[in-house]
Amino acid sequence: MIASRVRSAALASLLLAGVTACGAAPTTAAPSASGGGSAAGVDARTAASAADFGGLDKLVEAAKKEGRLHVIALPPDWANYGKIIEAFKAKYGIEIESETPDAASADEINAVKTRKGQDRAPDVLDVGQSFAISGAAEGLFAPYKVQTWDKIPANQKEPSGLWFNDYGGYVSIGCDAKKITKCPETFADLLRPEYKGKVALNGNPTKSGSAFAGVYAAALAKGGSFDDIQPGLQFFKKLKDTGNFNPVETTPATIEKGETQISIDWDYNNAAYAPKMAEKGLDWKTVIPTDGKYFQLYAQAINKDAPHPAAARLWQEFLYSTEGQNLYLGGFARPVLLPAMKADGSVDKDAEANLPPVEGEPSFPTEAQVNKAKEVLAGGWGAAVSG
Repeated sequence: MIASRVRSAALASLLLAGVTACGAAPTTAAPSASGGGSAAGVDARTAASAADFGGLDKLVEAAKKEGRLHVIALPPDWANYGKIIEAFKAKYGIEIESETPDAASADEINAVKTRKGQDRAPDVLDVGQSFAISGAAEGLFAPYKVQTWDKIPANQKEPSGLWFNDYGGYVSIGCDAKKITKCPETFADLLRPEYKGKVALNGNPTKSGSAFAGVYAAALAKGGSFDDIQPGLQFFKKLKDTGNFNPVETTPATIEKGETQISIDWDYNNAAYAPKMAEKGLDWKTVIPTDGKYFQLYAQAINKDAPHPAAARLWQEFLYSTEGQNLYLGGFARPVLLPAMKADGSVDKDAEANLPPVEGEPSFPTEAQVNKAKEVLAGGWGAAVSG
């Protein structure tokens, strides 16, 4: 079953087309025979690269000694995390405790704060970039640079390694072509009378990243800009007033039951629904609307007080390896290293070919523009769709 995930709103910029427990003891690693740039007794919590362990092999040894990694907010069918988790476990023999997969970015940050010193604290975070930025400002993360650091575009990472973008997607429109005679292809189409009561969002835009992006994309489609999300609010108010807006939040179950026959969501979510829904007799189609293109990325960070600090760093190395990035791609998500992988020929071309098509390159709001948009939504969303 495909899992849905309520994710909090994030900013992006991409250039491509609790139970109390004792905290784990710090992990140390001896230097390699060749020196490797690692001092004896290095604390894994302060290691800023694999070199600090004496190389990747020494990092693997330290992570295996810890034996566990604790993650939250990673649904198995969100960006292919199910297969990513299984691949990591198989490769390194490290057990992954995956808790509360449907949690939001805000929940991840809260868990870092409230579980400090506990073995159940999240070792790593996968959050909307605005939460990565705020978490770094609060001093919650440890700086770390993966071995492929130089391949990550400069505008996709915090310079010291406190956070770095991992994957992203476009706002898209999903549609059950078995129940809808002609699926919508644009935001303008969504106002057509035949879609009465059928247009849903994956969450509340004041809390969910995909829903926030859906409103931002609608604003762009209706004459707004990154400085002005108000037309997006007006669009959804009109969608509500015409009777087309469906307040049921999209999940795989609502799609299967026919409760959400049209859904505004990330393209990697909508695209991933298709094969699963085909097994249920549905024909789920995905299109990126031409009148409201909006792309957004999520980011990785390491908890400064991670109970399994070596495993946390090895997890990042895996995610930003060719294998990890291609696994994201296999889940229809667009990995941050896609341009570099296309250039060096390491990209999974079959997986890339399965991405929903889109023309041109995306443009992105600034952090200040996103924060302003979030404020507008916080004050106006309820009034726009209530009643």
